[in-house]
Amino acid sequence: MNAPQPIPYTPEGPQPLVRESAPGAAYPVASLGPLRDAVEAVQGMTQAPVAIPAASALAVASLAVQGSANVETLGGVRPLSLYALTIARSGERKSACDAPLMAALREHEKEKAKAQREEMQSWANAHALWKGERDRILLEAKKGKGEKRTAAQADLEALGPEPEAPASADRTVTEPTFEGLTKLFAHGNPSLGLFSDEGGQFPGGHAMNSENRQKTLAAFNDLWQGNPIRRTRSGDGHATLYGRRLAVHLMVQPTVALGFMADPLAADTGFLPRFLMCEPPSAIGTRMQADTKRDDIALASFAGRLRDILDTTPAMDLETRELQPRTLGLTAEARAQLSAFSDAIEAEQAPGGDLAHISGTASKTAEQAARIAGVLTLWRDLNAPEVQVGEMNDAIALAQYYLTEASRLSSAALVSAEIDKAEKLRRWLLQSWPETEVLVRDVVRLGPNALRESPKAKAALIILERHGWLVRLDAGSIVRGAARAEAWRIVRGASHVV
Repeated sequence: MNAPQPIPYTPEGPQPLVRESAPGAAYPVASLGPLRDAVEAVQGMTQAPVAIPAASALAVASLAVQGSANVETLGGVRPLSLYALTIARSGERKSACDAPLMAALREHEKEKAKAQREEMQSWANAHALWKGERDRILLEAKKGKGEKRTAAQADLEALGPEPEAPASADRTVTEPTFEGLTKLFAHGNPSLGLFSDEGGQFPGGHAMNSENRQKTLAAFNDLWQGNPIRRTRSGDGHATLYGRRLAVHLMVQPTVALGFMADPLAADTGFLPRFLMCEPPSAIGTRMQADTKRDDIALASFAGRLRDILDTTPAMDLETRELQPRTLGLTAEARAQLSAFSDAIEAEQAPGGDLAHISGTASKTAEQAARIAGVLTLWRDLNAPEVQVGEMNDAIALAQYYLTEASRLSSAALVSAEIDKAEKLRRWLLQSWPETEVLVRDVVRLGPNALRESPKAKAALIILERHGWLVRLDAGSIVRGAARAEAWRIVRGASHVV
């Protein structure tokens, strides 16, 4: 009997460079407290990942209450402003999730805009009368001398300051420049929201170009902290705006988010660590019409609560429009829970710890929990004096979810950045490098600009080796007339995709 013949080995050939990341954790929807019913109603209607409407609800609630109070944290009193970054590809129904939760806010803006138009007509008439009288007084002063000029000065003082135009009715912006935002804060509502569901509209817009990025990031960091906005311009002089608040929710596609997260300035300035970020698993392909559910009562309840809060004017200085929020304290039990959570997060930031690679984000997580707890508390009762332990426990669960997502996305972004460099090297080797073999120093001397350092070049070569685009040669192999300690042979072929 003949022995079985071995099956010939056929190598699979080079494999595509794939960005892989671990799936995210389930969203703790039960911890949304008074926002839960509305979030589940939107999820049932759209069948989108629940994390998308959850972030929208938190951001809208933050906008609604941030002018009314600040919250006590372990590090002092802080605003209730939340910044959220939701990553989801086109087709995940981001806009469909946002719209029903923003509906009451949009209607509120529309009504206020109508009232403003009527006020603008009255102001225009009053301003015309004021200007006419001022011009008459100045003309008389120009003609006269001595007593007439003294009388004109008295008349100007009696005339009073220029009538102030009615404040802007806008409560939200989508693509503001730093100058535009400060102007709106100066002449409009002191509590605003930046909401963008159009991919890279804000990250890729004028405010975030190379010339404006640094001052924009600094301004947003100041607003998150509750610091005053300082603006100096040659035409307008110097202005400082106190008591302004900004809530943010950016919905971006993965490719936009990758560039955003890879921006060293956004990370180093502390801009990204201030965001509650997530990239929920896609629901595309599972959203069947038979599974659609509606809960109009829950949505109507959310809209009614939002209108009630928006119709409540927060304490402010009427002349400067500076918000004067009260302080929302923590009960002893809520503070104890927050302290224990903070200590646990701190321990994980030690060298070698699970959060050492995102210490900037981790160090703000306890404060994020306090802010979320404050938002949930005031959404339930705008006059509540303290955050109770129940709201704090819910907020801690939500903050922990966003911290876990930030850790996962940070690791994925790092891997993705390395993959992108390897892809640049792969294309260069197949399209521009004439030799059969390649050395680290070849890449450093002549390769893509992003790989002109030995560690980066070697890392990219190893990735290509792992995916079958390179074969490592034995140490001492002769390459271009010399024995090499480390070299690779390029795998070429007409069937390989370049």
